[in-house]
Amino acid sequence: MPALRAFFFRGYSSTVPSTTTEQIKEKLDVAQFIREYVQLTPAGKNFKGLCPFHREKTPSFMVSPERQTWHCFGCNLGGDIFAFLMRHENIEFGEALRILAEKAGVELRRLNPAEYKFAGLLHDINAAAKNFFREELGRSQAAQKYLTERGMKPETIAEFEVGFAPNQQEALVMHLLKMKFAPDDIVRAGLAIQTDRGSRFDRFRGRIMFPIHDHFGKPVGFSGRILPQFDTGEMGKYVNSPETPVFNKSKLLYGFHITKSYIREAGFAFLVEGQMDLLMSYQAGVKNVAASSGTALTVDHLRTLRRATDQLVIGFDSDEAGVEATERAIDLAAQADFGIKVARFGQYKDPADAAVADPEALRKMIAAAVPAPEFYFEKYLPKAPADRRARGFLVAVRAVVGKLKMMASAVERDTWFKALSRRLGIDERVLLEEAERIDVKGPTAGKAAEAPDADANVDRPVARWDLLSERLVAACMAKKNFIDLGEHAEYLTADYRLLYDLFRKGDRKAQDARLDELMNLTLLRSEELDDDELATLKRYVHGEYVKARRRELIEHIKRAEANGNDGAVESAVEEMKTLPVV
Repeated sequence: MPALRAFFFRGYSSTVPSTTTEQIKEKLDVAQFIREYVQLTPAGKNFKGLCPFHREKTPSFMVSPERQTWHCFGCNLGGDIFAFLMRHENIEFGEALRILAEKAGVELRRLNPAEYKFAGLLHDINAAAKNFFREELGRSQAAQKYLTERGMKPETIAEFEVGFAPNQQEALVMHLLKMKFAPDDIVRAGLAIQTDRGSRFDRFRGRIMFPIHDHFGKPVGFSGRILPQFDTGEMGKYVNSPETPVFNKSKLLYGFHITKSYIREAGFAFLVEGQMDLLMSYQAGVKNVAASSGTALTVDHLRTLRRATDQLVIGFDSDEAGVEATERAIDLAAQADFGIKVARFGQYKDPADAAVADPEALRKMIAAAVPAPEFYFEKYLPKAPADRRARGFLVAVRAVVGKLKMMASAVERDTWFKALSRRLGIDERVLLEEAERIDVKGPTAGKAAEAPDADANVDRPVARWDLLSERLVAACMAKKNFIDLGEHAEYLTADYRLLYDLFRKGDRKAQDARLDELMNLTLLRSEELDDDELATLKRYVHGEYVKARRRELIEHIKRAEANGNDGAVESAVEEMKTLPVV
């Protein structure tokens, strides 16, 4: 494996013999596989397309059938067929191995029994449980009556494989034991609870069962809603499967395996909280819907959604808890540079109620969704005291200003600060000055505050420019005859311009320790590129240079205007006119 590919694969390893993975790669063509996800067009001996891992208008995603690898010059990600599937579907190596082995016709059960035991067996047990619950629904008039009263149609029940867990201690456990599944594996799948004495009983009893699938459509867990007649108030209305090797609710979106194609087609996702909201919205004709399964929206959910769209319409409950959940979701998605709107349901509690009462009204409510900043204006500003000298007015304004400051897009921030200025009658410069004083820490601590994909977060221009510069200098180093970049050398970031000059002079040792380490890393990651790839990389480095220079000029203009230096303003504006559009 070349050094650069080794770099991309840091952090993923397995006990699978290399002959197994190589056998899979020999049987599967990387370009043909990626065509299932990305529209590719010929580019010399390679293929190119729009990168699925970041937003772009000009294709920078290259696939090399000869090397059986892919690489994006826009976000600097790359690797082989395993790396693509793992990143695109947000799965671990073991799951990617199982999926690709099945596609390639390689028998993992024979080649790697441990891997099958880890994932395949749990899928089998969940599938058997799903079928059991569906059969039990057919036998339970009470469960069928409940779903009918909620407005659910038989075709919706069938498509989403809704079932029922009988209100018995060991109904499912006994069924699975008869199917020869081991007791410990039933517990491991999260379908049974084991007591201190070693006995086992069903986790789900007396509940409507919603199977949760991974994004390939394989059952991995369940969410169960207690039937009202069995609700003693001593248990949760909803109970989910526990975390297992195949089930992590913070990563899975309910129904996404069915709705993802509709989301891509519509260009946005209608994001709801629970299973009933999704099912009733889908039944009402809003098929581009996804649900966070009653848990808070997470970074992993956003990573999943971004594979299909970067536009969200949030449709959480209209009660106080729903409004707070909406605010947290907006903050997280805004930092991830999603376009966000919020649907309002008027007299209805949630999307499910609206869908049952008037499907057409639900569709109109979604179409009339307001941009996220409008949601904040309505939430905070009506509460502000009329007296602008009051502390409450400042608190409300600072709350909205802080939300706008968290927006990833500078263009959107500028647009909404202008809108807030008009709404309040306060000079925009004053609001921006107030924003500078606010320390924005993000919606939640830890992981939730991260961007959806730290490596692919192209809204950090300096980091991206550095990655592209490194890639270009590494390509120069890889050629037997050194590549002279000419004027393109000026478009590199400062550090890589210094490295390029050193290397051009034949000096592979920098005097500065930091630059020397950078030189060694760049040499390690060097990889020879063909002419098409090199031309694409040069274009992207130049584009980042132009963006950075434009930002510098904008700041220069602001400072010059503040100081009344008209000459400096005019000079900067003239240079701005010479910069190409990228």
